[in-house]
Amino acid sequence: MNQNLVDRARTLASERLAVAMPQRWAHVLGVARTASDIAPRLLVRDADEIVAAAWLHDVGYAPSIAMTGFHPVDGARFAKSAGMPDLVVSLIAHHSGASAEAIERGLTAQLAEFDRPPGVVLDVVTYADMTTAPDGTPIDAERRVSEILSRYSSDDPVHAAVSRSSVELLSSVDRIKEQLRFAHAEATQPR
Repeated sequence: MNQNLVDRARTLASERLAVAMPQRWAHVLGVARTASDIAPRLLVRDADEIVAAAWLHDVGYAPSIAMTGFHPVDGARFAKSAGMPDLVVSLIAHHSGASAEAIERGLTAQLAEFDRPPGVVLDVVTYADMTTAPDGTPIDAERRVSEILSRYSSDDPVHAAVSRSSVELLSSVDRIKEQLRFAHAEATQPR
């Protein structure tokens, strides 16, 4: 494991979120914990980048970073300026239905600054995000979608985007659940 990359991502996120946004930080801790657990089992080659992106996926909410008001783009720009690898940057930019929110906010050109990462890698970050509650505890993905929708008014871009992308978000979670079942079955097979 490239512990330097993961530690650097954790430090960058902590410096921006731990004090300024403690509830957001609690969520990030849970997302990173989930990603750290599953990424090495599913995508060993990209595990470090996935975990680093999990640490940084919400850093764009930090008041010191937020410029556009669209946290995936603000966070990706920050990560890029901090020298994070391209895969980490693209995972931050495109995590958890960001393309739907970019449409709602009229920021598709800004999101297009970042290449879309491979689907299976993006699914892991989305899974970790969509199965972690705001307080960092595990949550069922359907409940997480409902929880997000309940926090935003129906005219908010986040509400519209999550409504629009909920099927895609839940499909990402289902794909990772299936991969985890397969990995578990393979690991428990007698040799």
